[in-house]
Amino acid sequence: MIKVLVAEDLHVVRAGLVSLLDSAFDVDVVVHVGSGEEVLPAALEHAPDVAVLDIGMPGLDGLAAAALLRTHLPTCHPLLLTGMDGPGHLRRALDMGVTGFLLKTTTPERLLDGVRTVAAGGRAIEPELTEDFWALGECPLTEREAEILRATAEGLAPRDIAVLLSLSVGTVRNRLSDVMGKLQARTMVDAVRIAERCGWI
Repeated sequence: MIKVLVAEDLHVVRAGLVSLLDSAFDVDVVVHVGSGEEVLPAALEHAPDVAVLDIGMPGLDGLAAAALLRTHLPTCHPLLLTGMDGPGHLRRALDMGVTGFLLKTTTPERLLDGVRTVAAGGRAIEPELTEDFWALGECPLTEREAEILRATAEGLAPRDIAVLLSLSVGTVRNRLSDVMGKLQARTMVDAVRIAERCGWI
């Protein structure tokens, strides 16, 4: 029997996942939680084989929760479920040692197969993501550029970002110009959209 932890902040979605997984003859949902902060304590108590984690939970997100599991309970295999299809999210997950990454649009059969695969030590990656992932390459933004673009996405003006990050306004504007060039974006809105879709910010 494969013991599973489910972490999803939306109650209806969590109930659906629990019902689906529990319907399988070889899967037992031993615990389900509604936040990333609850994942590690629940996993340490119930020792699941697989943790099905929503990547987009507020607060401690699925990637951060997966990193904690990899450090403190390596026998538990994270499987990330996401509505965000940016291959950058997949790259970060794989870099952390996560072997399961499926879209929320996946089929029930694929989700169950994914749980079984990662429980056995295999890799379950959404087929639709693999081509984009291998074609993408590394994030072209530096850590500072990503930080500035993230602040821009939150609605901060260059002057506010400069104060926040202890930079000059000119430096912030130059970095944003560099970002637009690297992402081949026509506008800053396009740059934010591209970076968010790829999971770089």
